Amino acid sequence: MRRLGLILAMGAAVLCTATHAETPALSTCEGPAKAPACTAVRGDRAEGWGAQSRAEVMARHGMVSTSQPLAAQAGLQVLKAGGNAVDAAVATAAMLSLVEPMNVGPGGDVFAIVYVAKAHKLYALNASGMAPSGATPEHFAALGYHADPANWGPGSGMPQGGILPVTVPGSVWGWDALLKRFGTMGFKQVLEPAASYAEEGFPISQRIGHDWHLQKTWPAAGKPSDAAVDPDAAAIFYPDGRQPEPGQVFRNPGLARTFRLLQAQGAAAFYKGEIGRAIVAKSTAQGGTMTMDDLARYSGEWIDLAHTTYHGHDIYELPPPSQSWAALEMLNVLEACVPAWTPGETLASLGPRSPRYWHFMVEAKKLAFADLIAFNADPHFAKIPLERLLSKAHARELCGKADPAHASATGRPGAADANGDTIVLTTADDQGNMVAWVNSNYSNFGSGLGVPGYGFVLHNRGGLFSLDPKSPNVIAPGKRPYNTLAAGFVMDGTAPLMSILLMGGDMQAQGHAQALVNIFDLGANLQMATDMARFRHNQVANRLVLEPGLYDLVGKDLTAMGHRLDKPDSAIMGGFQSILVQNPDAEPGSAKPRVYRAGSDHRKDGQAVGF
Repeated sequence: MRRLGLILAMGAAVLCTATHAETPALSTCEGPAKAPACTAVRGDRAEGWGAQSRAEVMARHGMVSTSQPLAAQAGLQVLKAGGNAVDAAVATAAMLSLVEPMNVGPGGDVFAIVYVAKAHKLYALNASGMAPSGATPEHFAALGYHADPANWGPGSGMPQGGILPVTVPGSVWGWDALLKRFGTMGFKQVLEPAASYAEEGFPISQRIGHDWHLQKTWPAAGKPSDAAVDPDAAAIFYPDGRQPEPGQVFRNPGLARTFRLLQAQGAAAFYKGEIGRAIVAKSTAQGGTMTMDDLARYSGEWIDLAHTTYHGHDIYELPPPSQSWAALEMLNVLEACVPAWTPGETLASLGPRSPRYWHFMVEAKKLAFADLIAFNADPHFAKIPLERLLSKAHARELCGKADPAHASATGRPGAADANGDTIVLTTADDQGNMVAWVNSNYSNFGSGLGVPGYGFVLHNRGGLFSLDPKSPNVIAPGKRPYNTLAAGFVMDGTAPLMSILLMGGDMQAQGHAQALVNIFDLGANLQMATDMARFRHNQVANRLVLEPGLYDLVGKDLTAMGHRLDKPDSAIMGGFQSILVQNPDAEPGSAKPRVYRAGSDHRKDGQAVGF
């Protein structure tokens, strides 16, 4: 019970002072025809924290939490049919490829952390994309692309749309590898819900409808100013030639075809068969360099997780090239530096209505992300001193680099940081297995390039490479770029406690740390932890965004401390999904059975479901 004490303290006084995060505007609350209901006063819960959006979902046998209800139900359907947590995760990801196509699809990346109950162990997979064989700095220079001195972060000089930032997709390889190593089903069973829905159609939900807009693509040797929406993407995602609206039924027969091919032929249909040939044809037509050999040689890898401790819990995050590990350094800095910055006080005693609380959180983020941007890259191409960066001694050394009363600089002014979007999901099953999963196209509809006849876009994760030859993240054939995707897991020794996921470009690592502070410092349950207001800090431009209620509470104070605030916004704060397990090692018939508890972000359209 000790390890759950803080989490179960639902009535903790410090938490009840938190500011509630606002939901992004829905279609009925936009424009001159705004519904009168949009001026209503929100009702509060009858118990606990009044601003909490809904209760944690609790169940004993299985759980799925993600950002779209039909996707959560697809995973639950697989669990109820006898599948395990990995089977359910693939089914959920496939459904999200249909219902959130701007964020995820077969043409993207995937990372996953799997807790295997029989082994009492975490396993992690990196199935992110590799640059094609022709992707060299010289090739980009010949097309007019060079390092941008105004942007010293990931993506320096790189085009962000069109074919040039497209890397070899890893999603399908990762789905297949996870099923073969840990699943109990194959593509035939787990892709069926998504394939059927793709054929029949589904009604587009509100937040997804809000985000459903194709970007203009980039010609290979041009700039986006003279670009247009890719006709192949428009044919897939703009029925009747226009952006679909919330409530409209959308069908994707091309994606159904892709899933049917995977069911019949396996991953080879994607990497060596007709889907791969369609990808290469699209790339070649756009001036890309990807070949069938690039696809056939693609492989993900099983990796060791990055680790630290926080308040006695073991926290694990993805290692480079993922940005995920920066959450660990941020937590280390908070643990080491808050006592030095404000002797005799803690984050809990300051509380989330204190400007100093938020100042310390932002400054810890800046210190962690300075190391992230300086070192993060593909570890097969660059030496990354991760053990030193995640040491408690290093965190203590950083304390003097922040002023407890004034905002610090983050370097020379520059361009915006990584602002992509993605999906996260988490699953758990009756055997005690759990999955933390992140899958992505990177930007909204990725590269903007549709694969005709197959119902998906190619991602643009290579846009996070650098063209600076001095950067450890400089582009090279076969290299994986700096990656914003993040997934985490909390353990107590060999016993699992919770998955931790919060998607949204460079929001992910800083969001993980904020959610864990909400839980372990402030005593939040999982749903409270996501309902609470968040910040997002842009490292390169050194700009801070707060959610509206938080901005009203502490915005003036933080501005007076030297923080450069942009207008308040909730839409960019990402989406949290998490499952916590009580009594993880309980045997069948135990007096204290295993119980799963889940939270799902109210900023998205999703839900946690269990049985």
